[in-house]
Amino acid sequence: MSRHPEVKWAQRLDKVYITVQLPDARDVKVNLEPDGSFTFSATAGAGNNTYELQMDLYDKVNKEASKINIGVRSIFCVVEKAEKGWWKKLLRGDGKAPHYVKVDWDKWVDEDDDGPGDLDLGGMDFSNFGNMGGGAIDDDFEESDEEEQAEKTENVQKAVDVEPTGEASSEAKTETSAST
Repeated sequence: MSRHPEVKWAQRLDKVYITVQLPDARDVKVNLEPDGSFTFSATAGAGNNTYELQMDLYDKVNKEASKINIGVRSIFCVVEKAEKGWWKKLLRGDGKAPHYVKVDWDKWVDEDDDGPGDLDLGGMDFSNFGNMGGGAIDDDFEESDEEEQAEKTENVQKAVDVEPTGEASSEAKTETSAST
């Protein structure tokens, strides 16, 4: 039986941001169709649990201009809308959104606040959905994860190399003096 990962979303006039929260995802497959059909599958966790997701987005999208970044903790998609305009919600239909679909308040901007500024994507490496050919992911994403892990290891090593001075701060000295 497959599980559903948590999905967060936000929008701008011309695009929708979709974040699939799934740490340490493997065998990631993402597919986006021009009619707004968004599918996702991956395995994660100690038990290699299968996670699947199928969403019909509110309106049509531009697959070729849309981008994806697969990171260590999440899969981030920038979905370009086929026509500029604010969507009333993320998914088609009259029903309530599933419990695992939530608004990403960290990226959310109100219609009247949407100006020329854009979301800072922190230099993420994105690939086009149009080049994914049925949702297959190439090895470039694994390299970026390996580089990120190497940076973390290097930063930890730097922190370990710092020798403690053996001197307590003046606040700690004052506390020790007051308690004796």
